[in-house]
Amino acid sequence: LAQAAVAALAAFIVVLLARRRQIHLERETAVALVRGLVQIVAVGSILVLLLRGPRWTSVFLLVAMIVAAGSISRKRAKGIPGAFSVSTYAIACGAGSVIAVMTWLGVIDTSITALIPVGSMLIANAMNTNGLALNRFRSDVLAHVGEVETALALGAEPRNSVAPYVQASFEASLIPAIDSLRSLGIVWIPGLMAGMLLSGAGPLYSAIYQFVVLAMIFAASGLTALTSTLLIRTHAFSPAEQLLLRPGK
Repeated sequence: LAQAAVAALAAFIVVLLARRRQIHLERETAVALVRGLVQIVAVGSILVLLLRGPRWTSVFLLVAMIVAAGSISRKRAKGIPGAFSVSTYAIACGAGSVIAVMTWLGVIDTSITALIPVGSMLIANAMNTNGLALNRFRSDVLAHVGEVETALALGAEPRNSVAPYVQASFEASLIPAIDSLRSLGIVWIPGLMAGMLLSGAGPLYSAIYQFVVLAMIFAASGLTALTSTLLIRTHAFSPAEQLLLRPGK
């Protein structure tokens, strides 16, 4: 707990430094830190119970994680109706399908101690990618409302009027995943590999499995962003093909 307090203090010092530049993130950061600590402790307690149960119970926890991830991601698409359903469906399609296929192929072990941690990593990264995609799409459309409405007035289909912003949001959302792969082993040694090394696994095996996990993260994130950006463009317009996004919403 003392170490957690020190780490949280370091995070909050950054927020206070940002405040001096009139950037106010105090409340959001405080809530995120408290929620993060409570949630991870709760999940740890649940895992203790799950480890004693049958393997199929892990499916329910992964589904709950996907729903929670969709709820968090939807905040990045404020003002767009159906953002929660789009986010949840996209994360389920991206992370869920990769987890299912990789488990079926034997890449992810079906034991709870392997499936839950690896699955949660895929879901969390898919959530972050989805949030980046929705946020970029929303800000780009808001910055070009005039161009979008002009295109609509000239007879362009809604999906074509926002096509450049869909493409830009998809590309931008995958930058962290691509950079993680590029910097693997040179800039950083991920926690999974470090944990495997500390537990006595061979360095080469640990390194290869870490690459496998990052490749799965990229696949899950890419599929999530692709699904999300394709779905959200239809929700940005009314049935009468009017743009719903407006500055200040």
